[in-house]
Amino acid sequence: MVKALLLKLKEALISVLPVTLIVLIISFTPLVDFTATEMIVFCVSAVFLIIGIALFNLGADLAMTPMGEHVGSGLTKSKKLIVLLSVCFVMGLLITIAEPDLSVLASQVAAVMNGTLLIVTVGVGVGLFLLLAVLKIAFKKNLSQMLMFFYMTLFALCALLISMGKADFLPLSFDSGGVTTGPITVPFIMALGVGISTTIGGRNANENSFGLVALCSIGPILAVIILSMTSSGSLTYTLPDYSVDANLGTAFWYKLLETVFDVTKALGLISLFFVILQLAVLKLPKQKIIQIVIGIVYTFVGLVVFLTAVTVGFMPIGFKLGSEIASDSKILLVVLALVLGAVVVLAEPAVHVLNKQVEEVTGGGVKKIEMIIALSVGVGLSIALSVIRIIFGFSLLYYLIPGYLLSLGLSFFVPKIYTAIAFDSGGVASGPLTSSFILPLALGACSVIAGDGKILDLAFGIVAMVAMIPLITIQVLGFKAVTKAKVRRRITMKRILSADDEQIIYFSQKDR
Repeated sequence: MVKALLLKLKEALISVLPVTLIVLIISFTPLVDFTATEMIVFCVSAVFLIIGIALFNLGADLAMTPMGEHVGSGLTKSKKLIVLLSVCFVMGLLITIAEPDLSVLASQVAAVMNGTLLIVTVGVGVGLFLLLAVLKIAFKKNLSQMLMFFYMTLFALCALLISMGKADFLPLSFDSGGVTTGPITVPFIMALGVGISTTIGGRNANENSFGLVALCSIGPILAVIILSMTSSGSLTYTLPDYSVDANLGTAFWYKLLETVFDVTKALGLISLFFVILQLAVLKLPKQKIIQIVIGIVYTFVGLVVFLTAVTVGFMPIGFKLGSEIASDSKILLVVLALVLGAVVVLAEPAVHVLNKQVEEVTGGGVKKIEMIIALSVGVGLSIALSVIRIIFGFSLLYYLIPGYLLSLGLSFFVPKIYTAIAFDSGGVASGPLTSSFILPLALGACSVIAGDGKILDLAFGIVAMVAMIPLITIQVLGFKAVTKAKVRRRITMKRILSADDEQIIYFSQKDR
């Protein structure tokens, strides 16, 4: 266990070090004027971030992934489809309701729509789409066709929302898709897909194990768009105070207790569900249960440490970076967004779970390093493009419509497993560090460039961009793999056809 933890600490250090070094290097330049308190809090938070990611990843290996796989395989082996679908719907609903980021989203739109209604509606959306994802695996349906249908429906609703004069709701609606796929739910849902698909089997078992997160990301967007149509009044947003609290000790303990409550609520629901299923269906051996309990403890501590560190230390730094560099140089702001985006995704806890699972399920066909590069390039580009949108002040749909059309179009030309992995990676890449470091950076930049009144329209939508661009970069990776395979086959055939007749061995009927 100690050896495994040390390995996770090493991986977490490599993940967090780049973004920490970039911020430290910038702090020694005249571009940003950080106070000594801000830098001390940031450095201490970076250390806790490393510890939190390491503990979370170890907990995911010991508990979250095995729990998801056992639930998926156990319920599938029972051959009771109604029970499997009912459990998946209720689980999707309750886990989403417990997601802390969704509560933040609800509080931001409370002036124009009922917060509780929003949370429940989004939860129903996730539950329904998780149910659809399970049906996709059970009946071996094509993921690309399902994605095409639901995204076309989504953009039709966008057009309707714009015609109603409620375009301000669009960035918030698309951001909600990334908000609801949090670090607790993603490993569990992904493992659930693996458990169901491996039990059902079939020729495309590996491909079918992906796609659950992709479909679960669509439900919240549709839910918020539909609710936006029924809302009355204009959407308003109050910029939070991102300064480091003078009474830091009290603020830290308050945030720690709040995070403990949020993580307990979300992790507790999954654990409770697992206990009920263990008693009713699974009947796992005692040793396996002990391992899962230990893993849950690691996951709990890791997430509490990670989320507290990000909120206390990284939010203020992100906001100040965005606001002060935006006032100095817009070109430098775009470059910084590109670089930070490329390295921030490495520190997202669920990204490591995705990369590990992709390498295992594909038998090394999709390398971990290839996934990391594709995600880094994708997230870097998405944040740079988001900053360009803030500078020039155009609609988010100018990115989303061509982007999703391209990614959906690519799905017909690349191996289906790349499409499934790509659409899952979108939900995974837009994790808590994106919301707590990159979003404040965008808010700070927007408040300087366009003013506080344009924040909802221009700064929001960055999570949606982080969820979209990796779809294209990972499918391009798949397109490259297909092209290389075709070139190899062509070269091989050319060599065979150009070979001398003397090199060809003929077998007579007698030899046979």
